[in-house]
Amino acid sequence: MTETELKPIVEALIYLAEEPVTEATLVALLGKEHKDLIRAIVPHLIEEYQSSAHGIEIKEVADGYKMATKAEYHEWARRFIKHQTPPTKLSLAALETLAVIAYKQPMTIPEIQEIRGVNAAGVLKTLIDKNLVTTAGRKNVIGRPILYKTTKEFLIHFGLKNLEELPGLEEFEELAQSAFGTGSEASAGEAPVEESSANTTSQPSPGDSVTPQAAPTPTDTVTEEGSLPESTPEAESTPEEDPAEETASHFAQSK
Repeated sequence: MTETELKPIVEALIYLAEEPVTEATLVALLGKEHKDLIRAIVPHLIEEYQSSAHGIEIKEVADGYKMATKAEYHEWARRFIKHQTPPTKLSLAALETLAVIAYKQPMTIPEIQEIRGVNAAGVLKTLIDKNLVTTAGRKNVIGRPILYKTTKEFLIHFGLKNLEELPGLEEFEELAQSAFGTGSEASAGEAPVEESSANTTSQPSPGDSVTPQAAPTPTDTVTEEGSLPESTPEAESTPEEDPAEETASHFAQSK
């Protein structure tokens, strides 16, 4: 590549970097044959961004390069940040549901569940609360179920002009994970549609050992029915979490 071709690439990489990008990293990405060009391009970029026509600059930080707001514009940057909402984080289940709606909208809850195979009501509520999905009238069938579609906020998050610009499914999944982040255990709480929501009590298997119940002591109180109140707490259980409400906070939001 020539210097003219390489310069905008180096600029883009420095802009995207969460951490200062080093010369060694640029050389590893762009090829050792461009090492001398990279060394010449970076100082030129630094000089260009020092111009008063730019509100940002390229700074040398920890042996690397990173774009930052110029000091004279920090107050404006702080005002802007105060008006920003926290980054949206979605569980894996929510991202999968969002993808289904995006490509097949408008859809009803039963149609979504038929594709995903799990109950989607809770996940859908999360997407609506985050203004990524909204209602789109009712389907003209028996029962007239509510239809759902994506919103303008959805287009903004993905940088799309309209739904016609939706990428392929694989590319969409990559964009979704980078834009919203995912939780590694996002789908753990989802139950198949066929399963009943009623609580069930697990029974010991034949191989399990059963500890005999201790006899009541003189201090134990007997209920009217003659049974003893539980003197020891049951095994601690963690309330089942709705995967739609769980956010993947351990993934950082990209620029």
